[in-house]
Amino acid sequence: MNICVFLSAADLDDRYTQPAREFAELLGRGGHTLVWGGSESGLMKVVADGVQEAGGRLVGVSVDFLAAKARTNADEMVIARDLAERKALLLEKADAVVIMVGGTGTLDEATEILELKKHGKHDKPVVLLNTAGFYDGLRQQFQRMEDEGFLPLPLSDLVFFAKDGVGALAHLEEWSGLR
Repeated sequence: MNICVFLSAADLDDRYTQPAREFAELLGRGGHTLVWGGSESGLMKVVADGVQEAGGRLVGVSVDFLAAKARTNADEMVIARDLAERKALLLEKADAVVIMVGGTGTLDEATEILELKKHGKHDKPVVLLNTAGFYDGLRQQFQRMEDEGFLPLPLSDLVFFAKDGVGALAHLEEWSGLR
């Protein structure tokens, strides 16, 4: 399965890097392909290293202004013109999406993917990996949106919240029929 992971390129502490590495190793050992932003820095590097070392493939989609930070030994690397094209290519190349911890770029990617799913532009599973409760506030906001009628379909049809990488991958494999 080609799994797109949206996540930070920042250097983060162990409470985020260790669970990310464990998830990456699960992906690689499962024979999955990581589709990601292509960066050779921060959490993006941690996940790419873990997938590659565990036997998985890497498909990166960088953007022209970040091309100098792109991983040189990915199995495939595409350089998009801008962030909008990058997001479209990431979604196009993926069978499923996992959102890990990140900043405004990750939040932008997450909300766009969910908006497209809400409007039926894709039906790929989206998992929000809530490492160390990072997305508790976002989950609360999404729940409020659902409760107050802002979502045209149940929140559970848009996104699955997972506590850890095992739960995230189990959900994706169940969806794809691999389990």
